[in-house]
Amino acid sequence: MKAVLCTRFGGPETLQVADIESPVAGPGEVVIAVRAAGLNFFDTLIIENKYQYKPEPPFSPGAEVAGEIISLGEGVEGFRTGERVMTCTGWGGVRGEVSVPHETLIKMPDELDFIVAAGLIVTYGTSLHALKDRANLQPGETLAVLGASGGVGQAAVEIGKAMCARVIACASSDDKLQFCRALGADETLNYADEDIKTRLKELTGGKGVDVIYDPVGADLAEPALRAIGWNGRFLVIGFAGGKIPKIPLNLALLKGCQIVGVFWGNHLVREPEKHRANMAQLLDWVLDGRIKPHIHKVYPIEKTSEALMAIARREVRGKVIVTP
Repeated sequence: MKAVLCTRFGGPETLQVADIESPVAGPGEVVIAVRAAGLNFFDTLIIENKYQYKPEPPFSPGAEVAGEIISLGEGVEGFRTGERVMTCTGWGGVRGEVSVPHETLIKMPDELDFIVAAGLIVTYGTSLHALKDRANLQPGETLAVLGASGGVGQAAVEIGKAMCARVIACASSDDKLQFCRALGADETLNYADEDIKTRLKELTGGKGVDVIYDPVGADLAEPALRAIGWNGRFLVIGFAGGKIPKIPLNLALLKGCQIVGVFWGNHLVREPEKHRANMAQLLDWVLDGRIKPHIHKVYPIEKTSEALMAIARREVRGKVIVTP
């Protein structure tokens, strides 16, 4: 089978496409024929050994896959060959077949496309966990999303609207913000041209934002936090801006707010039943048309390096999918 391999740490251009042996399902495992694999910003980090998870080469990028079960290991119950499933692999997804523990599988509705399913797991799973489980976002509250045109940002905008919040999409260019309005954002803020603290205060009538969703970090985090309202929740999603900010903790005291970490990868391990409930909610919303995952582009497996370069250059609006 074909696989994209990181044989040595480096940029996307160092990845190789190779023919390797197909996996065999061990006890409690299933082998999935991968029909679509989702790529995320952290894939650009993991291949350079700059992410919190550090697999040993050779490995494949790609943390989310959708496909069909082709074999079952000993002791697997509740699944059958030919069944359509989706799962988070952490890495290793950009290849023709993957072997995964059956406990990680989510059954796919027949009407759901593989490409859409592969773009749903990580970004929408992260955003729903953040907004529902960590922030307890309520109808009518104000949600400000930084990096709103990217993978998790797009998902947060859509889920925020599905949860009946007033959504302020924040991004670095007008074309990105136009995309966010098409997703349903109520207000937009261009932080390349506007002071984020001042503008968020204006957009909330001086009250401040109830929930801030921050996957960017860097120089945006502190001014955004300064615009948070009383009892607000500041969600730490990630650091796509390339720098981990140092927040003056007196801001949390003066604002009476919470700074809340969102570690979705560990949530899967520690709270699997909550994860399954969240995925069920997301699938219901997709089938009802309340969220519509935007697929930026679908690449063949041979173009995986090109896909990751587009993500690294911040050119992507929504999700990038590879089809093995």
